[in-house]
Amino acid sequence: MAAFPHSPNSTFRRLRGQLSPAEFAALVRRAAKEIGETVSCDARYVGRVESGEIRCPNYAYERVFLHMYPGHTLADLGFSPREAVRGRSAQRGPHPVPVPRSPSSAKESDVLRRAFMAGGSATVAAATLSLTLLGDTRRLPARAGESEAAAVEDAVRRIRLLDDRHGADALYRRASEPLRTAYALLDAGATRQSTEDRLHSGAGELAVSVGWLAHDSGRFDDARSHYAEALATARVARDAGLEAHAFSNMSFLARDTGRAREAVRAAQAGRRAASSLGSPRLLSLLALREAGGWAGLDDRKACEESLARAHREFSRGPAEADPEWMSFFGEAELESLEARCWSALGEHARAARHARRAADLQDPHFARNVALYTAELAGDLARADAPDEAAWAGGRVLDLLAEVQSTRVRSMLAETAATLVPHQRSPRVNTFLTRHAAT
Repeated sequence: MAAFPHSPNSTFRRLRGQLSPAEFAALVRRAAKEIGETVSCDARYVGRVESGEIRCPNYAYERVFLHMYPGHTLADLGFSPREAVRGRSAQRGPHPVPVPRSPSSAKESDVLRRAFMAGGSATVAAATLSLTLLGDTRRLPARAGESEAAAVEDAVRRIRLLDDRHGADALYRRASEPLRTAYALLDAGATRQSTEDRLHSGAGELAVSVGWLAHDSGRFDDARSHYAEALATARVARDAGLEAHAFSNMSFLARDTGRAREAVRAAQAGRRAASSLGSPRLLSLLALREAGGWAGLDDRKACEESLARAHREFSRGPAEADPEWMSFFGEAELESLEARCWSALGEHARAARHARRAADLQDPHFARNVALYTAELAGDLARADAPDEAAWAGGRVLDLLAEVQSTRVRSMLAETAATLVPHQRSPRVNTFLTRHAAT
């Protein structure tokens, strides 16, 4: 009987992204080690899978692939059902019927996006490496077109998605590469003005996103540089939305690094930039940034006025003009930012009430924010003389740190642990301190 030609596994190939077959094989071997499995994956094996020669992996590889992409089936990864595969083994041989493929590239892209967001350190590594999807700067087109502008925008979305799920620490260094490429594209120029406008906006948003990764992982000087780069891009392009975004993050950074007056001024500058954009939610966020600065200056009256303005703007609800990057800003974030204000003013019990609401309201999908809000709660409870409750909240954060990598959260938890040391006779506090020391 004549052999049927192999049907390429295009879904699996897309998952590899810009990694070489050898690089992807190394990630597979690393994932296998994490679960105590042994596979001898190499570039040749990856090629056999992508060509369709391996229509269904053996059970060892199946465990590894499902570990790398939890919540997915082999079919999601482009493989055939094991029972449908004939021949000498499930890994090789021609197939008697063509393997059905997704009816459209849109469905395939959805599978890839879900896999991209899947947990597990191997998956994070693969995803962060694939952020080099913009390509090598040595092979850029003479003039950027729509596909390059779209790639920049996609890199921004991918970084934000991964940060929401896993935190910044594992992402920062890899995310710097597409940022360099985006600015190289800008320098090369675009085929039309509309494309150049998209590139300016995309590169600026990418600079803010990479700046945030630096900010959240404790690299404050790097963050300041990236935010300044985004602001300069916004000014050149006369992009008021990008300018407001850059000022919002600059205010946040200033507050975190003890420059409260600068935090106020940056937030006010952001409000001026955003005044004509028609987004009450953006104005609410900027008012909260300003309130944080006033709290740092111990100006309770000005802080309360800014908080009241933030609540008024927030109550006006979402609008079509709300920027895409503000998807994180809901009631949970509002409660969290208000909690930080009361904490800075020394009202820790009041801060704890807001931090608790933030943690309760947050969508579990945003694992980094759940960890952040719970860490804030633990710190506020510790300072409000509620050590057992603080230890309970701290324990929850330790659980979340198995999937979230954030220097900010770890630093907050270390401060809480130090505050709780005088209460270590409490069994609950002692358990938390022992677990914290072990990590």
